[in-house]
Amino acid sequence: MLVNGKHYRTVWMEKGIVKLINQPLLPHKFEIYECRNHTDTAKAISTMVVRGAGAIGSAGGFGMAQAVLESASDKYVEKARERLKNTRPTAQNLFYSIDRVYSAFLNEANKSNVGIRAFEEANTIADEDAAACRKIAEIGSSLIEHKARILTHCNAGWLAFTDWGSALSPVFYAKREGKDPFVWVDETRPRLQGARLTAWELKEENIRYAIIADNAAGYFISRGEVDLIIVGSDRIARNGDVANKIGTYEKAVLAYENGIPFYVSAPTATIDWTCNEGRDIPIEERSEEEVLYVRGRDNSGKISAVQIAPNGSTACNPAFDVTPAKYITGIITERGLLKPEELGRILPDKI
Repeated sequence: MLVNGKHYRTVWMEKGIVKLINQPLLPHKFEIYECRNHTDTAKAISTMVVRGAGAIGSAGGFGMAQAVLESASDKYVEKARERLKNTRPTAQNLFYSIDRVYSAFLNEANKSNVGIRAFEEANTIADEDAAACRKIAEIGSSLIEHKARILTHCNAGWLAFTDWGSALSPVFYAKREGKDPFVWVDETRPRLQGARLTAWELKEENIRYAIIADNAAGYFISRGEVDLIIVGSDRIARNGDVANKIGTYEKAVLAYENGIPFYVSAPTATIDWTCNEGRDIPIEERSEEEVLYVRGRDNSGKISAVQIAPNGSTACNPAFDVTPAKYITGIITERGLLKPEELGRILPDKI
């Protein structure tokens, strides 16, 4: 991630402290948030100090390493594992990372070495996430023509993964190749990850963009002003159905009806091979306050929440929806561009 020309990762660990870019403060303030123990890390994931499938996956892995460093007791580590797993229910990368570090802990014969072994595994997962997203960038860039107009939803850029990102990484790479892409940025209610985070990333990368209201996408698509859509994913079912930020499904249907390619971009760690189809994916329900209030910076520079609904209003706030495989042109992974029905080609030996 480039911030004022300097490279950062979204999440990393130093001397037992998990460090995160504090995402709720963006784009108004850039700050590094420190988690001094696994409980702090779990809280940062649940409160979305860190968010995005790959980023919370890496954070969860580092949180497990913290727990092992805190105590090598089987009971303590198992309790920490459950605490970290209960932070958010939808993103597959979180469970993938936690279980890998936990397995490393269980399989380390030298109990005096379990803390180092757990950290090494967590760091390896983070490095793999960054490398996979870099490969996705290269593969996905081949789909982007010079001056292509790309629509994206939510934030699946640098901030959503350890580095590079998924949906935006092909755009970043295309920019470096001199293709001069343009991005339509869905604002992405209710937390406005598009307006706050994607726009901030694109600005830092000097990529042309315009923020649009979520319900304006159909207007620009109908006018022939969108060449392709690229989104990320929090979990992919075995049949190619995809869970992503709420509002993704309607963009896929719009693309399908208007003959526009709709791509999902995600590392293979996002695929849940034990989940047969999209309706089996657990969908997170978040606080109704996210819908009833908006947060932003006022004219005095203060960041605060503003009520936008009548007193006593209630709201429903599903964080994700599921896009059926039939609407998806292709899934961009580090293993290549695959049609949803081709996922079986990369099925691991062990599930």
